[in-house]
Amino acid sequence: MSPPESPAGRSAGGRVALVGAGPGDPGLLTARALALIAEADVILHDRLIPAEALSGARADAELLFVGKEGGGASVPQEQTETLMIDRALTGAHVVRLKGGDPFVFGRGGEEARVLRDAGIPFEVVPGITAGIAAPAYAGIPVTHRDHASAVALVTGHSRADGEESDAGIDWAGLAAFPGTLVFYMGVRQLEHIARSLIAAGRSPQEPAAVVERGTLADQREVVATLATIAERAREENVRPPSVTVVGSVAALGSELAWRPAAPLSGLTVAVTRARAQASALAGRLRALGAEVVEAPAIRTEPLEVTLPDLAGYDLVCFTSPTAVSLLWDRLADAGLDTRALADARIAAIGPGTARALEGHGVIADVVPERFVAEGLVEALGGQTVRRALVVRPREARDVLPDALRERGATVDVLALYATVAEPLPADVQQAVSASDYVTFTSSSTVRFFLEAIGGPGALAAGTRSASIGPATSETLREHGLTPDVEAERHDIDGLIEALVADADARART
Repeated sequence: MSPPESPAGRSAGGRVALVGAGPGDPGLLTARALALIAEADVILHDRLIPAEALSGARADAELLFVGKEGGGASVPQEQTETLMIDRALTGAHVVRLKGGDPFVFGRGGEEARVLRDAGIPFEVVPGITAGIAAPAYAGIPVTHRDHASAVALVTGHSRADGEESDAGIDWAGLAAFPGTLVFYMGVRQLEHIARSLIAAGRSPQEPAAVVERGTLADQREVVATLATIAERAREENVRPPSVTVVGSVAALGSELAWRPAAPLSGLTVAVTRARAQASALAGRLRALGAEVVEAPAIRTEPLEVTLPDLAGYDLVCFTSPTAVSLLWDRLADAGLDTRALADARIAAIGPGTARALEGHGVIADVVPERFVAEGLVEALGGQTVRRALVVRPREARDVLPDALRERGATVDVLALYATVAEPLPADVQQAVSASDYVTFTSSSTVRFFLEAIGGPGALAAGTRSASIGPATSETLREHGLTPDVEAERHDIDGLIEALVADADARART
């Protein structure tokens, strides 16, 4: 009998990896986790994985959310297990991606047993668990020679029906435990946990700490005593995901704190650029403490074009990293490589485009100080150009080709892709409308974003627009939205610098 096949024609022989994604900081993803994500055919993921964890997945990978929205509906565990088995039986390489560690309150043991019983090969990739990492990022060592030589990891989850459940929890044993107690998923049950420990003999004066959103840029901590920690957490409106530390080590956080304050902490920033380019900007904003709303208002579509004879040009200008990538795809399709550009000077608008060229072994001859078409015109100065090729999107301005033609050059434009609208779901539109900042990295993001939300009037009165440069700012004005922030350097670094400076200035007023 022939083995079952997937729609893509893969034969049976699939496998599953139960992978821990760590506690939230993408820098804590293991090298093995990243490698498996990059090669996976299917990724079944939870809500608490790092936002950037999926950015390394293949473009054709099947990404399925199988987690639980905090306090809301969840995908049944049986359905998740069925998906793993069904996909593996088609021959797929499946990654079951979980926040933290799959074998620490992650139901990884249950899933491993199901896979074994189904005859599916699997591996387990441990992840850094929140009960260790979150306290560490708060300056709290869960063990310390002078304070605690043991640590107990305890689930603080209540029953699904919302009632308190002590099933499996030995409060007397925990109260007498000679070391640190770390409770996962117990922020909603914190009062019950504290009351039960005290009733079983734990000192009400023992230090306790709650760490919210551990290892993320907007992490925060509440420190009190066991008797008062629930009240303090309620006063500070502590929300899941959080872990609670009980023990004398909880008092060490103020002494051993090591993370600097995040400059964008407490602010929400919407990113409107295309999904393929958004993750890098979103990741950097999150690292600075921002809550990021990814609202890709545009996407790029490659165009069917005929590649010209590149040997006839003495200047080739690239206007974006996407233009670089797509030209090399066309070269490969034609059986060519970088040598096809050997006779031309290479110009790039912006460092991102220059870096994309470097990735193909090409060092740009001209990179303007101002990362706009006008800057490249200035940078070319009095250089003689006989025949130029401008590689760009279809919708780009004609400033560069027109300026070169005025200097007597013959100019061809190679439009390799089109920028088209990407519909925004209603929940994303709502989140963007309430953001502190909305970032715009091109004129097309302005046009399509405002079209998607119904115009500038859909934004909250306090929402500030942040523009990458003068051309984008002009488009904002044309569409009735005044740019509140404009980058001095017209690239992503400049946009981030301008955001941080504006947030700092507003915090001082």
